[in-house]
Amino acid sequence: MEMELFILFLVSLYSLFRLLYINVNPTRKSGSDTEVVELPPGSTGWPIIGETLEYLRTAKQGVPEKFIDYRRNKYSSSKVFKTSLLRESMAVMCTAAGNKFLFLNENKLVKSWWPANFEMMFANSDKTDTFQESIRLRKLLAPFLKPDALHMYIGVMDEVTKQHLDMYWSLDDEKVVIKVHPLAKKYTFTLACRLLLNLEDPKLVGKLEEPIGLISSGFISLPIDLPGTKFNRAIRASKQIKKEIETMVKQRRRDLGLRLHLHDQDLLSRLLMETYRDGEEMKESDIANKLYGLIVGAYDNVSTTLVSIVMYLSQLPHVYDAVLKEQMEIAESKPEGELLKWGDLQKMKYSWSVACEVLRLLPPILGTFREAVTDLTYEGYLIPKGMKLHWNMFATHKNPEYFPDPHKFDPSRFQGPPLVPYSYVPFGGGPRMCPGKEYARFKILVFMHNLVIRFNWEMVFPDEKMIMDPVLVPTRGLAIRLFPRSSHTKKA
Repeated sequence: MEMELFILFLVSLYSLFRLLYINVNPTRKSGSDTEVVELPPGSTGWPIIGETLEYLRTAKQGVPEKFIDYRRNKYSSSKVFKTSLLRESMAVMCTAAGNKFLFLNENKLVKSWWPANFEMMFANSDKTDTFQESIRLRKLLAPFLKPDALHMYIGVMDEVTKQHLDMYWSLDDEKVVIKVHPLAKKYTFTLACRLLLNLEDPKLVGKLEEPIGLISSGFISLPIDLPGTKFNRAIRASKQIKKEIETMVKQRRRDLGLRLHLHDQDLLSRLLMETYRDGEEMKESDIANKLYGLIVGAYDNVSTTLVSIVMYLSQLPHVYDAVLKEQMEIAESKPEGELLKWGDLQKMKYSWSVACEVLRLLPPILGTFREAVTDLTYEGYLIPKGMKLHWNMFATHKNPEYFPDPHKFDPSRFQGPPLVPYSYVPFGGGPRMCPGKEYARFKILVFMHNLVIRFNWEMVFPDEKMIMDPVLVPTRGLAIRLFPRSSHTKKA
C-alpha cells in the first residue's frame, strides 16, 4: 500500500494542479460582465486524495449516507456540494431533482464518466471509443433484454435455480450452516453463463468463475499496474476471463460457419451475427469484452441483492411469512413439475415490493458518475466543463423528505401512491437506465420463490452488517442455518 501511495504521488501531480486551479479560481462570469457564478460550496480536502478516504470509510462502515448528510448540512446546501473523489473535482447531487437533471441531460450537457480503473479493465479495441461502444451495446442488448424476449428465459432461470439449490443448499444435515454470499455469486454467475453464452459445462463455468472474484477489488484501488497491487491482480484476472470467453467466441463462430447452433437464442450468437456499418464483422475480442462486462455486472449486483433479501427475511419473520404465503399460493396453483412462467412472476407483487425495499436500503453500488461536456449551471452554481458529477443512491434513498422514517423496512412504500420521481434509482435513470432491470427482476423473483418454498433459516450472526467494500458485501459472508421446509414445519 505504501508503494502504491508513493507511485500515485509521483504520477498525479497533474491532478493536483487541476484541483489547485479550481480552488483558486472559484468563480466565472456568466453571460453578463458583472454577474459572477460560483462553484458549489464544499471542500476538495487533501491534495490528490481529496475526500476519497472519508467517502470510502463511511461506505465500509455501512453508513455511506453520512458522507453526504454531513456535507450538505455543513454547507447549508441540500441540493449540491463540491468535493474531490478519485483524484477529480466533483459536484455531488443530493436530491431527486439533481438525479433528474443528470439523467435527462445525458449526452447533452453531461456524458458518462468512469475512473481510470474501469477504462483500463473494460477497454475496447481501437475500432470505436468507449462512449460509442456503450451506445452500440445498449442497442444490441435491447432485443435480448426486453420483457417479451425475457419471457422465454424464465423456465431456464427456474431450472437453473432448482439445480443450484439441490446441489449447494439441500444437504443431508437438517440444520446445515452455509454462507450465502459465495453461493449467491456462484448462482448468478452460473445463470449468466447459461443465458449469455449457453454454457452449461460445470468445469468451464468454474474456470471462468475462479478469477472473477478479484475483479471488484480493482474498481476503486489505485490504478497502478505493478505486481502485488490489487489493481494488477484485477487486471490479470480480467485478461484471463476475457481470454477464456474469446476462445468460446471463436469456437461459436466456427460452429455457425458449419451451420451449428443456428437456433441458439443466447447473446453470444446474436453478437456474432452483428456487423459494423462498414459491413465488417465484430472482432472476437470486442465480443468477448462486451460479454465479460455483462457477466461482471451480473456477478456482483444481483448476487448482493439476493444476499440482502436473505438477511432481511431472516430478521423480519412477518415479512418472510407474507412472502411465503404469496409464493406457496403460486406453487400450489401449478401442476407438479411445471416450471415458472411469466404469469406466475406477475403474481409476485408483495415479493417484488420486498425486493424493492431491499434495493432502497441496500443498493448494490453507491452510484455512478458523469462529466460536464460544457460549462453549465445547476441551482445557481457553476459546473465548469470537464468537472465530474456524482449521483449517489443513498442521497435520496435514505432521505426522509422522500421516504418517511427512512431506516425502517417497509415494503408498503411500493404498494401505495407513486414515489417522488427520481428519488428511487437503484437502476439509474434516463438514457443510461440499467438495460438489465427486467432481467434482474425476473432472476430475483425466481430465486425468492424457490428459496422460501423450500427453506426457512436463521442468521448465525444476527448482528452481521452489509458494507460497501467497494461493492455491497456482508461482513462475514452471511452464514445462515437452514431448515428444510418439511422438517421446519414439523418442528413448528
